[in-house]
Amino acid sequence: MTTSPAYAAVDWGTSSFRLWLIDAGGQVLGERRSGEGMTTAAKAGFSEILEGHLDALAAPKNLPVIICGMAGARQGWVEAGYVDVPAALPKVLTAAAIVPNQKRDIRILPGIAQRGASPDVMRGEETQLLGARDPSVSGEQLFCMPGTHSKWVRLTGETVTGFASFMTGELFDVISKNSILQHALTDAGSFDGSHPVFLAAIKAVFAQPARATNLVFTVRSGQLLDGLDATGAAARLSGTLIGAEIAGGMADGWQRKKLDAPIRLIASGRLQGLYEAAFDALNLPYNTIDADEAVRRGLSQAAKTVFGGNT
Repeated sequence: MTTSPAYAAVDWGTSSFRLWLIDAGGQVLGERRSGEGMTTAAKAGFSEILEGHLDALAAPKNLPVIICGMAGARQGWVEAGYVDVPAALPKVLTAAAIVPNQKRDIRILPGIAQRGASPDVMRGEETQLLGARDPSVSGEQLFCMPGTHSKWVRLTGETVTGFASFMTGELFDVISKNSILQHALTDAGSFDGSHPVFLAAIKAVFAQPARATNLVFTVRSGQLLDGLDATGAAARLSGTLIGAEIAGGMADGWQRKKLDAPIRLIASGRLQGLYEAAFDALNLPYNTIDADEAVRRGLSQAAKTVFGGNT
């Protein structure tokens, strides 16, 4: 390393671990990734896993660490709690929990909770929002954050005013492996957002979201009656679930008005391509922010607030 790290930034999910060493100017000096998420760390030890990765990068023993994600869950390292909606993102930064009995300063950012008639929680996504929001937009912004449990978030200025979680990724996994539809998807190949069956499914369910479960069943009946192949069946299931999610994410009143800014899609990899294709098919304006870049920028803002000094 040509410069010294100012802090380590960690995104600790349920099944994944990502760590970056970052200098005072925001440059990434080193990176580690593994499958040692919260589920693994709860058994192997959070401190042991973190220190092992820091040692592998020859990080200084006194280097502070800022963490977001499931390490702050009730089943995680230290419960970091929640900031309630309406949640100003700067308040999230100042509510970071201290991990006790450590040789270095380690803080875990809290999540955001929505209480009342539509209870919901997020943990980790609030940090991506910090890094992805457009500070030049003082009005309403709508964020789409695809994943196992996708999030659609409303932001006014720097305040989260509401959000909704959609079990899109998990439902695809459960339905394709543990339902009658598994037979239709056996030996399915890979597909991308240009697949015509995927695009048709997006448009069909967005036009009639109340028929979502009926359209899901056509994954099976389409194969039995119309010659739909396994890859097309997977594309139809994916398109139906993603399209239903988009319809739900766009359902709350003001989202169907002219937005103050395009939908901000926080994604990377294959999901980025699928959601971009879906938005294009529905003629919805959007721009994309890389998910890794968003979480790093958010963690950098958190480090400057929490640790101050030369970070």
